[in-house]
Amino acid sequence: MAALYESYTLCALADTGPEGTRAIEPDRDRDRVVITESGRAVTVYKVSDQKPLGSWTVKQGQCITSPAVYNPPTKEYVVVTDEKVVRVWKDEDISIEKAFKATVSAEVYRLHSVPDREPLVLFRHGAVRFLDSLLAAPQQTIEEVLSEEEVIRWSAAVQMEQQLVLLFSTEQRGQHCLYVQRFSPNALVKHRLETDSTNSTPLSYAATYRDGNIHLLYLCNGSVYESVLQARPTVPAVSGTVQALPRSLLLKLPVGEGELTAASALPVDESHIAVVGVPHPLAGAGKDYLCLWNTHFQTLQAARELAGKIYGQLWCFSGKLFVPHGKILSVIPFECQKSSLAAAMGKLKQTSGTNESSGPTLVPTWNALLHSNQTQTQENSRGVGSEKEVQKQVEEFLHGSQPEELQLTAGRLASALVMRCQADPTFYPQAAFTQLVQTNYLCHSGCPDLLVLTLEKNDFRLCQLCLQLFQDIPEAVTCCCLKTILSFQDSELEQVDLEDGLLFMKALTQTAEVSDDGDSGQHNGFCPPVLEEEICDAPPDSEAPGTRPAREPLALDMSCPVGLHKGALLNEVLQVPYSDSLLLPHLKDLNVPQVLLFLQYLRFLYLKYSQDAHSRIPALRKPTVTQIMDWVCLLLDAHFTVLALTPEAKSLLTSLHKFVRSQVKLYSELGKIEGSLEALKKSKQSREIGQYSIEVIELF
Repeated sequence: MAALYESYTLCALADTGPEGTRAIEPDRDRDRVVITESGRAVTVYKVSDQKPLGSWTVKQGQCITSPAVYNPPTKEYVVVTDEKVVRVWKDEDISIEKAFKATVSAEVYRLHSVPDREPLVLFRHGAVRFLDSLLAAPQQTIEEVLSEEEVIRWSAAVQMEQQLVLLFSTEQRGQHCLYVQRFSPNALVKHRLETDSTNSTPLSYAATYRDGNIHLLYLCNGSVYESVLQARPTVPAVSGTVQALPRSLLLKLPVGEGELTAASALPVDESHIAVVGVPHPLAGAGKDYLCLWNTHFQTLQAARELAGKIYGQLWCFSGKLFVPHGKILSVIPFECQKSSLAAAMGKLKQTSGTNESSGPTLVPTWNALLHSNQTQTQENSRGVGSEKEVQKQVEEFLHGSQPEELQLTAGRLASALVMRCQADPTFYPQAAFTQLVQTNYLCHSGCPDLLVLTLEKNDFRLCQLCLQLFQDIPEAVTCCCLKTILSFQDSELEQVDLEDGLLFMKALTQTAEVSDDGDSGQHNGFCPPVLEEEICDAPPDSEAPGTRPAREPLALDMSCPVGLHKGALLNEVLQVPYSDSLLLPHLKDLNVPQVLLFLQYLRFLYLKYSQDAHSRIPALRKPTVTQIMDWVCLLLDAHFTVLALTPEAKSLLTSLHKFVRSQVKLYSELGKIEGSLEALKKSKQSREIGQYSIEVIELF
């Protein structure tokens, strides 16, 4: 069995261009990668934190022509610009321009990193050098191995136990060849790849070392072929000869009627391969997927829909797949278990550890319940695979499955149910979906259409659960949820059972604005900014100090601008993880009335929170002040020009301005005493104080 886990965005791609991301290479440890994109930028990322550790760009007019790699012996990075300029720099270097560079005598095709060794340099006409020997004499003569019309299409370095091999494929007049460059001793062997009658060009290559042999995989015409090369040839190659390289069909992919243009196949273990850019066998046209296939049993094990343009690129490091699509680079952790026919077909037996008499239980076969073709749909309308039957089967499945199995199958089961809902509008097993979501083994990326389906069905209870439990909701879907919630009338949401979220809203709206002792809501020297007496735009008063009458506090409407149910749903949206840069463009889809309503609600929350009302309400989930203010800033960034020209927004913008002014004033006051507090802290740490003492501390 195999599973794709929750994905996350490593970074946004500023300019993917026609080729997408140029390359991703491993760095000094398993949690760092070197990303080369857009032909001008190199960035080192820490994968677990999704944070850049360093970034370098070349000057305008220059272009990165070979992706950057890490050189382990010297702890430096190496890149090639303008095909002949080799640049070397370290982490602490701010600019590539000020680092070491050398111009070589021939055009470089690619740099290849090698674990614990210096990189290899492959030249465009087939010559190979180690980096150190090249930089020792940059202008040395570089031989031409290939003919003028022979073009390199792909290359890879393969590290065996005690030997290093460089592979590169070429194309000449529709003929495809593979060159194998060995070192110690130096030997170059040319192989002719088998092709079909159409002489189709392979879309991707991959090479791995396993069981003492090099396994070459290449994707061509929707088929994945495998050729095996001996690590140590038993028969020495004759100089100038071309050896035939037999191939075997490893996997036949469901291409359909279309033609593949950008696709890639990558082995992740001895029996599974990851494929991107090839249609999902059960999905409709126009959708792109990342799929995990079992090559032993020819079965699809896991799939993940990818939004945006697919570039046919795929990398794998440390149990994670890296896929550029649209304008982002996604990281998708995966797991593959030992292959067996039962696992590949989803029919592993379950045995009870506490009651042996119950005997083995088979995971249900879902075909009769989930098929969405027309014939099956007609049968379903007569009672076969009804919603109650599906719910019953899901309950039995969840009761009889181990956690590790749920992790692998919950997404596939939910996706199949969603596909049937899309094919049959009268079918919607809400209870079954709820059970699957509440297992905590389902994520948005495992079933990307579920949350959108809840909005289409106006199932806001299930929508709330998804917003609470899914940690990988795309920003576009988050904004879609927000827009849908704001568009509903309060009366239309009153019958939705929102449990804890509704209790929090009831308590928050019932909290008194002014406490019984007459305190106006001031806590720790801070009060809501709209209650402050000073007004920044007021002219200076000419009256003498002390003779000016006290200014009345501003009247403020503290009522909630939305219904309790809508407020509970909006609170869930506020707590969904997001990236500012990815969310901002989608917020612009909101219309002005929706923006005004949402800002009014955020202002209401801010005022209640400034009275410390939220801290007195026991609730499992509630938004933080930081989340509230972050959303205010994002909405203003997305719609400020329109709001500034909208008369209805004037008073709202004025009050929001006071929010900001109040925050600045508060932090300014805190900054004044920061030094004194630090001195006090150090003073108490530096000396011992008895059981009783009196100290006078002056704060300046």
